[in-house]
Amino acid sequence: MIAWREHLDWQSRQTVFMPWLALMCLGWLMVTSASTGIAEFYTNNAAYFSIRHAIYVLLGIAVAYTVTQIPMRRWAKVDVLFLLLSLVGLVLVFVPGIGHEVNGSQRWLNLGIIKVQASELAKLAAVFYVSGYLVRRQEEVQQQWSGFIKPLGILAFMVFLLLLEPDFGAVVVLMGAVLIQLFLGGVKAGQFFLLLIATLILSVFVLTSESYRVERLLAYLDPWAPEHVYGTGYQLTQSLIAFGRGDWFGVGLGESVQKLFYLPEAHTDFVFAIWAEETGLIGGICALGLLAFVIGRIWQVAWRAQQKGLLYNAYIAIGIASLFGLQAAINLGVNIGLLPTKGLTLPFFSYGGSSLLICSAMIGVVMRIAHETELADTEGQHDDGE
Repeated sequence: MIAWREHLDWQSRQTVFMPWLALMCLGWLMVTSASTGIAEFYTNNAAYFSIRHAIYVLLGIAVAYTVTQIPMRRWAKVDVLFLLLSLVGLVLVFVPGIGHEVNGSQRWLNLGIIKVQASELAKLAAVFYVSGYLVRRQEEVQQQWSGFIKPLGILAFMVFLLLLEPDFGAVVVLMGAVLIQLFLGGVKAGQFFLLLIATLILSVFVLTSESYRVERLLAYLDPWAPEHVYGTGYQLTQSLIAFGRGDWFGVGLGESVQKLFYLPEAHTDFVFAIWAEETGLIGGICALGLLAFVIGRIWQVAWRAQQKGLLYNAYIAIGIASLFGLQAAINLGVNIGLLPTKGLTLPFFSYGGSSLLICSAMIGVVMRIAHETELADTEGQHDDGE
């Protein structure tokens, strides 16, 4: 068993523990400030979402600690089972009484005390599966078309289920992370770019296959048009107003106007817009800098694991860093109008229990990888000494 104190000593000096903890605290502050209006209106308690998020933060720390106790070799034995369980979860969201619909999307599993977004587990399961596959079939992946196509066939079924929910954002994040893993896993450049082109073509097809997606795309191109400003472009215009009001230093913490029912989903998908309104450009840069720092540290963990020959660990760390980075990029792109409106949370900042717990579990995995890499370093030094 790994002592938590040992994690604190190592992680605070070298990797992700302390900046991750800072992210969790900053996220709680963001949610607290952004949710007061809606919490007061619906529950008569302005601190309702703040208290719930604080509980999730504590649970997230407990989850991260628990995951650090699991050796990576055990994950390697069950990654296929993990993938199958995640596929079962994606199917169960369509079962009446188990699946739960939110805003027209059937994405949630109702577990009684908590509602879990099945796609969060699916993304992590895909990262574990692809990592294991790249190690077990390394030569086949790098030399033959079959090694490249086999995992994509399995993941295609997962993508199909996600599109049925529908959850196009999760598909983009999942496929992006898998593409990065395959590329760094040694897939031939021709195969990689062929898959990339096919993914882009599929994305265009999916975007134009549903009328509401086309409307979002048109609203994204011109959100201030009369036909969009109070319709599909409403969230984006209100978000842009929030950024504009923030200016350099913001209107003051807790002083946002946009969170008072002007900007829907102010404490979830658009929490960063409220933060930018209240703390300005400087506050936004500081928050993003901290998030980028954590993601950079995860890439560093992946690099050191690869240097020590721990390829399975390295691929998982790469996948986790990619999931965080892509989801953050999409959320921020939506908030500032660079991307069409899409419901994706900002990791560690947005309100959402299942998302926060899964993200915390991923951080726990990274901590475990960092620890095992450090053990490999120590053993290598001992061997050199002998």
